[in-house]
Amino acid sequence: MDDRDLYSGLIRLHVLHHAVQGPIFGLGMIEELGHHGYRISPGTLYPLLQALEKKGYLTSVTRRDGKSLRKVYRATPVGRRALSLAKSKVRELFKELVERK
Repeated sequence: MDDRDLYSGLIRLHVLHHAVQGPIFGLGMIEELGHHGYRISPGTLYPLLQALEKKGYLTSVTRRDGKSLRKVYRATPVGRRALSLAKSKVRELFKELVERK
């Protein structure tokens, strides 16, 4: 069974969380998400990053990394507020899923 649809919002929140903590880039986020059990391809992650940027949650700059260019993302003030609001919703859901019997 493919549960990717269920996890897509969690992945977005995870990306936004790390972008609030500091600058992120695609490959680094693929590796970070992998540590949490999410298997995500560049073909899925990069459009997700672009969508978060288009919605105003992230901003990006292109930086030179050796001979190649790397797009680096950071959370915007809008992204920070959105994550803060999402945290309360995640806490509420966590209580319903785990803490209540």
